[in-house]
Amino acid sequence: MYNYLKALHIIFVVTWFAGMFYMPRFFIYATEAAEKDEVEKNILREQFKVMMKRLWLGITWPSAILTLIFGPVVMAVGNWDKTLFTEGGRWLLIKLILVVLLYVYHFSLHRIYKEEMNGIFKYTSQQLRIWNEVATILLVAIVFLAVVKTSLSMIWGLLGLILFIIILMSAIKIYKILREGKKK
Repeated sequence: MYNYLKALHIIFVVTWFAGMFYMPRFFIYATEAAEKDEVEKNILREQFKVMMKRLWLGITWPSAILTLIFGPVVMAVGNWDKTLFTEGGRWLLIKLILVVLLYVYHFSLHRIYKEEMNGIFKYTSQQLRIWNEVATILLVAIVFLAVVKTSLSMIWGLLGLILFIIILMSAIKIYKILREGKKK
């Protein structure tokens, strides 16, 4: 039974992340639609609203809820809850803290979603591109913790994560430079 529950948990984590990876892309596209003429901008934004609503309410939110249901069930059935506050369970405690941050990120996306559905575009496409990578950073940290557990030292794990963040932010900066070069 444990493996079936764990498989379901992983499936909903994957579909939840798919939504969180793609929603900011829609935010970016809708923001960049402002660069088009009025008719094209309105058509694009209306189409993005339909696509955002289907993705956010039809896939991302249900997956977030089911992830939240299956996660604790897997912990309880696998007796992980008994090791949570022991030295061997420290990785799980850190992972759960990162999962809480992931839900905070999810709610921040929901706030942006509601704003854009109401025609409020407060962020630049560059800001949204950077915000889009928060899910990636959390995913990398959570997966590494779940896979390597106690065999990864905290120092090396943090250094690796910081290096990953630097590379990711550099890639975004390079993309911006290349994109601005094409516009000229």
